[in-house]
Amino acid sequence: MITWITFVFFVTILLALDLLVFNRNAHIISTKEATKYTILWVSIALAFTGAIYLIYDGAYIANPENLSASNASLKYITGYLIELSLSIDNIFVIAIIFKSFAIEQRYQHRVLFWGIVGALIFRAIMIFFGVALIREIDWMTYIFGAFLLYTAFKMLVSNDDPFDPKESTIYKLARRWFPVTDRIQGQELFIRKMGKLIATPLFLALIVIELTDVLFALDSIPAILAITSDPFLVFSSNIMAIIGLRSMYFFLSNLLDKFKYIHYSLIAILTFVGLKMILVHYIHFPEWVSLVYIFLALMIGAVASKLSADNA
Repeated sequence: MITWITFVFFVTILLALDLLVFNRNAHIISTKEATKYTILWVSIALAFTGAIYLIYDGAYIANPENLSASNASLKYITGYLIELSLSIDNIFVIAIIFKSFAIEQRYQHRVLFWGIVGALIFRAIMIFFGVALIREIDWMTYIFGAFLLYTAFKMLVSNDDPFDPKESTIYKLARRWFPVTDRIQGQELFIRKMGKLIATPLFLALIVIELTDVLFALDSIPAILAITSDPFLVFSSNIMAIIGLRSMYFFLSNLLDKFKYIHYSLIAILTFVGLKMILVHYIHFPEWVSLVYIFLALMIGAVASKLSADNA
């Protein structure tokens, strides 16, 4: 329990630094600044591998799968890379949401921050139930695996119809439940007018982003559960990837069009982890195989995108 509390406290400190120190004032985040913070958050996440090793080497936490310290570290890194890679599609959708609600870039970080806080809570709940299901019901791995294969197939045959957040059910319900203003009032999610609390477009964008993240979590959490059902490894790898999502959004949002084949890398990753879950009781894939496969899938997608852009 001490390890869990320490980790949550550590994450809280990182979030506080991000909001109250690094991004205290609303401003436009340049590509240079986004690159700097992306490197920072990825470095922290990778450095946390050392903490994972020490935690499992010293038996400071429950170890239901009897993992060695090195194997636990490898599973953490693999889970982290899966979540990070699957977040790329999330970035596409976030960019569309901000554009739809006409939210200036200098206000986007505050929305993303609270979106991340909400995501941490929802992911913790989903991970808890996902781990419990896999441990209590052996055949649940087949359900999760089949769901990932179905998701990969849908991504492959998708007709790429543009997503309009303002046509979403949650947006329409939000406008029905409470007063909404179409004017952006700085960084405020709510304003008070004539004694009434009125939601701003920033709050509506936050709600849509939050619900979108839950949908994406339906893919990413089963994908990580294909690597391990150890709750601490699943939670920590998932959370460390989410924390860096904000800076990665600002780093990649202007470059997404240049990486058009990354979409197929994600399909390949989902297909692999889906098959891994279905075959888990018959074939054991060493963790280094998963790690190498994910890395190669992303590299091939990035290189193919770069070559395509150079030949255009």
